[in-house]
Amino acid sequence: MFYELGRYLIFIRSMFFKPERFQVFLSRTIHEMNNIGVGSLPIVAIISIFVGAVTTVQTAYQLVSPLIPLSVIGEIVSDSSMLELAPTITCLVLAGKVGANIASEVGNMRITEQIDAYEVMGINSSGFLGLPKIIAGLIMIPSLIIIANSLLIGGGIIAAKLTGIMSPSEFVQGARSTFKFFTLSVSLVKSFVFAFIITSVSTYEGYFTNGGALEVGESGTRAVTRSCVLILFFDFIIAKLML
Repeated sequence: MFYELGRYLIFIRSMFFKPERFQVFLSRTIHEMNNIGVGSLPIVAIISIFVGAVTTVQTAYQLVSPLIPLSVIGEIVSDSSMLELAPTITCLVLAGKVGANIASEVGNMRITEQIDAYEVMGINSSGFLGLPKIIAGLIMIPSLIIIANSLLIGGGIIAAKLTGIMSPSEFVQGARSTFKFFTLSVSLVKSFVFAFIITSVSTYEGYFTNGGALEVGESGTRAVTRSCVLILFFDFIIAKLML
């Protein structure tokens, strides 16, 4: 474990040696932003809407007492969406989609000796490959979390309306009554930490791939597994420190 941690930290530090020209770096970052953000938007949207709908229905099922106002459902769904559902579930999904893609891409470049060719040409391969992915992830994944927050609440409103649980105005009233900017801040802190974990761990696993196509698949599996475990671990740490 300590060997892996040390090699990971050295890998992160090596990204900042011999930086590429700004135009090259910007071009690669925009390309990665398109892959990570735009390419992941449909799956994030679908999951967010349905998770919001299911959370609303299940919350209404548990709150059966006539003494509890229906607006409480909006409060619970809104707060749970911002604090946990949007950042954690979305990033776990992105760890499977984005993380596996990054690890497979970089791992394939390693076994086909493209990374060795970069080193021969005097290019800092870790910075050239990894840093644009990390920067793109730090920009796009928090943006996806904000969209997921909105769609989770929107899915809850749609489910409440279609199932007759409550009116949209009651749902919105409950969501607005307990909204705190600090809650949104916690969600954004989680999104930045999780974005760094997904992109850096996946790049690291792909960069140090050895062997052939089978090992590329194993690198992708390790990237997803380790990213998910670290996301859950730091989810607990951030919740403990900030809440």
